[in-house]
Amino acid sequence: MQLKLIYFDQPFWRAEIARLCLFISDIEFEDYRITSEDLNDIKENGELSDGTVIPFRQLPVLVIEGQSIAQTGAIARICGQIADMYPNDMIEAGKVDQVIDTVTDINVLINPSMNESNPDIKKQMRHDLSNDALPKYFSYLEKILEANDSGWFVGDEMTVADIAVWSMLGWIAQGVLDDIPSNLPKTFERLTSLYNEISNIPKVQEWKRQTYAYDESSTGEYNYHVPNSI
Repeated sequence: MQLKLIYFDQPFWRAEIARLCLFISDIEFEDYRITSEDLNDIKENGELSDGTVIPFRQLPVLVIEGQSIAQTGAIARICGQIADMYPNDMIEAGKVDQVIDTVTDINVLINPSMNESNPDIKKQMRHDLSNDALPKYFSYLEKILEANDSGWFVGDEMTVADIAVWSMLGWIAQGVLDDIPSNLPKTFERLTSLYNEISNIPKVQEWKRQTYAYDESSTGEYNYHVPNSI
């Protein structure tokens, strides 16, 4: 099976959810990181220079057997199925989907502040997010973990839902979102435990060493500063 995952050269959750589940399960795929020229082609033509279709002119896109599939959730389901990290049971699958969709909701909540050019308004937006919306959504996720009581969101093993939350929490814990405290997730015990558990998986550590430009000889830090624990 030929798989090609197309996204920006960054460890953002929308792509990491698919990249990581395939890597953990030793599924071969082409990890295509776009260039500025690629981005121009996507915006102008809706495809790459080689003719690869980008359906909605946005990323990520998964090319499977020559067919382009867009949208994070759809890609996560396909890669999760291939990697045996997505349930066959309809109800269990729905539980995975609801977590992925919630991570998308969190992303959508943060986006307006990322597009705000006025620094004072942006700071207030981030303050409001940190004190209301984000803790609220984290508490919802925390309750799902508590109800399942296995340490994972669905069932007794890690699924793409867990990877999605792990990557989203890592995005916040990097401290790259000004005025959103990097330690915000730490007040949620089960989310913190989930993050640290996944971070310590050997294949996750291997993926970070390979793709996050880890330099053990000098600073001992990842270029993207995604922490091993929160």
